[in-house]
Amino acid sequence: MVVVDASEFGAEGFDPKRWINAALDARHPSEPLDRFLADAEERLRAAADDAGAALERDSADALRRVPLACRDALRLREDAVALRSHIASVLQSLSQAEGSSAESITALARIDTVKQRMEAAYMTLQDAAGLAQLSQSVEDVFSSGDLPKAAETLATMRHCLSAVGEVAEFANVRKQLEVLEERLDEMVQPRLLDALSNRKVDAVQDLRGILTRIGRFKSLEVQYTKIHVKPLKKLWEDFDLKQRANRIEMEKHGGEISSTSFSSWLPSFYDETLLYLEQEWKWCSTAFPEEYRSLVPKVLVETMSELNSSFVSRVNVATGDAVPETRSVAKGVLDVISGDLPKSTKLQNKHLVALIELHNMTGTFARNIQHLFSESDLGVVLNTLKAIYTPYETFKVRYGQMERAVLSAAMTGIDIRGAISRGVGAQGIELSETVRRMEESIPQMIVLLEAAVERCISLTGGSEADELVLALDDTMLQYISNLQETLKSLRTVCGLDNTTHSDSSKRDSGLEKKEAPRLVDVSEEEEWSIVQGALQVLTVADCLTSRTSVFEASLRATLARIGTNFSVSGFGSSMDKSPSGAADENSGVPLGGRAALDIATIRLTNLPDKSKKLFAILEQSKDPRFHALPVTSQRVAAFSDKVNELVYDVLISKVRQRLSEISRLPIWSSVEEQGGLPLPSFSAYPQAYVTSVGEYLLTLPQQLEPLAEGISGSETGNDEAQFFATEWIFKVAEGATALFMEQLRGIHYITDRGALQLAADIEYLNNVLSALSMPIPPFLSTFHACISTPRDQVRGLIKSDGGSQLDLPTAHLVSKIRRIPLDQ
Repeated sequence: MVVVDASEFGAEGFDPKRWINAALDARHPSEPLDRFLADAEERLRAAADDAGAALERDSADALRRVPLACRDALRLREDAVALRSHIASVLQSLSQAEGSSAESITALARIDTVKQRMEAAYMTLQDAAGLAQLSQSVEDVFSSGDLPKAAETLATMRHCLSAVGEVAEFANVRKQLEVLEERLDEMVQPRLLDALSNRKVDAVQDLRGILTRIGRFKSLEVQYTKIHVKPLKKLWEDFDLKQRANRIEMEKHGGEISSTSFSSWLPSFYDETLLYLEQEWKWCSTAFPEEYRSLVPKVLVETMSELNSSFVSRVNVATGDAVPETRSVAKGVLDVISGDLPKSTKLQNKHLVALIELHNMTGTFARNIQHLFSESDLGVVLNTLKAIYTPYETFKVRYGQMERAVLSAAMTGIDIRGAISRGVGAQGIELSETVRRMEESIPQMIVLLEAAVERCISLTGGSEADELVLALDDTMLQYISNLQETLKSLRTVCGLDNTTHSDSSKRDSGLEKKEAPRLVDVSEEEEWSIVQGALQVLTVADCLTSRTSVFEASLRATLARIGTNFSVSGFGSSMDKSPSGAADENSGVPLGGRAALDIATIRLTNLPDKSKKLFAILEQSKDPRFHALPVTSQRVAAFSDKVNELVYDVLISKVRQRLSEISRLPIWSSVEEQGGLPLPSFSAYPQAYVTSVGEYLLTLPQQLEPLAEGISGSETGNDEAQFFATEWIFKVAEGATALFMEQLRGIHYITDRGALQLAADIEYLNNVLSALSMPIPPFLSTFHACISTPRDQVRGLIKSDGGSQLDLPTAHLVSKIRRIPLDQ
């Protein structure tokens, strides 16, 4: 049975076909299809009839109601017109009333002003009379010893003075008031000292009310601070007393007695200070419910201010205790970088590690203080934390200098000494050892740089990132300079002359004629050992480039992260808008919340110029093209060029040695001897010099294979290694070809016999180049074609159609060498 829901037919997007299909799907399988469709059609027709009947009834009803609705609308329009007329008459009445009462209101305003002035004059006269009376009776009040009444009298006098203004008759009273306020302050101080010392809450509150009434609450702050700074200073001085007692004990009994180090004592000092401040915070919240949030932090600020110089001195000596050299003379970091110690005493990583450990202890104390003073104003907390970290500012402003010294000293411990010349047969071993030291030094150097980044963040929170970048760049320049010096020593070990090179374009082409680097005479095995060692230098350049690039990317990410932290705290944007606002104690604190009170933010609030410089670098670090170590990147590229130059000189040196003086070989001008008997003619064989060069070039792929395997580490790496090997093979082969062609140009005369021999040599070299998949230069192919052609056919070859495929200048050169005239 089909259930018809009329709402479905009125829905938007109704599809009749989909509705019929859905009805058919809901049909019971046992029910015949024809019957089901007939039943559905009947029900749809019935539903349509019902809808039509309902529509007809509703339309008739609506027609009956239209006249009634029209009469109601007319009645509402008449009521609206009547209401508008009434409102207009009311507005007219109000306008008339306003015009008549304006003058009356103005007159009343004048009368009220006069009344107020008369009342003010009356009050002033009363104050003047009261002031005169109070100035005469105030001494009696002071004589009675009633301090609250005296405070109230002085407050009333000050109020009266403010009312009468600068009247000459009361000038003496003003001076008298100042003297009396000072006198009352002095009378309160002994009682205040006793009340604060014995923690008398009621007495303290009464005295506070007296001082507040006369505007002298500042003296209460001074007295409170003075009383509570003393116990904290005593805690600090206990360390010196213990050290002095230990020395006396050691002198008395002899030998060495273990004494407490500052680094192990400092946490106990912080713990006792924190406990003391917690107790004061709790007591002051009762005694000074309105001022305790600023009063207790002021005690700590004053304490740290008085201990600052001593704190710096103890931290300095404590850093020196980490290294025996400085511990023996009781000196520290500041003494080393200032040059007060011998030059042999270097700043070491242990010095900075000790400084960071002390700084971390202070950081823990600062976080506890921040939690204790969490109810205080943000500016108060900020100033308190600044005071806690102030002793370390002496070290932080010298961070760049310290980091350079530490990195320089650490770099001296890396073994990158240059190679030294050894006996014949040992050059290859020395070369390999030196290359191994160079390659191993690179990760060691990167570890040193990464440790420097960690030290910067631990000690300064990133606020010295600009100095860190400069220190890292300078250190890397020094390191790369050492690598280049080592590279120079490798040239000597490789047997290359340390002479001036021709320009790079000629070097790449292999066209140096004079003073070119060449290998000294060594054995074949030693020669290949040197070649293999020189190829290993390429791994040094590759390792330096990749590791430096990765470290620079990591450094850029670190700088960006520091910049993001500042942005989250809101400090960076505030500094950009108003650098001077950072100095404001309360209103100008550029912080996004209490969570932003970290080391760097606290420090930079007072250093607007430093902040601008730092934020400029941090903003640039967000650009992927930014070079955190710009000079280092250039020097690394220059070092790679020097390595490529060395490797090329080593690889081409054997070729250059074999091809030298080829143009002067006597065989070129030799003449075939005429004998009595005819002898068979044989084809010429390539000479030893060209076969030696060919065998060397064909052996190069085997020498490059181990190096290529070291570079490849994946499928992509295999492709790169193949390209790398092919590139070097082509480079050496091109250089060898250029050297050979240069020698060919130097031949002045060649006989027919010499031409046959030279043709065999060129053909051999062409076959080698083809085996290496290198194209034959037009010069060499033309030279071979002209030199291998019989003498009487050369002119025809050049003038024939085939001559268009030849290099004519080369063809004319060969004709000149063979003494073949072309103008006949």
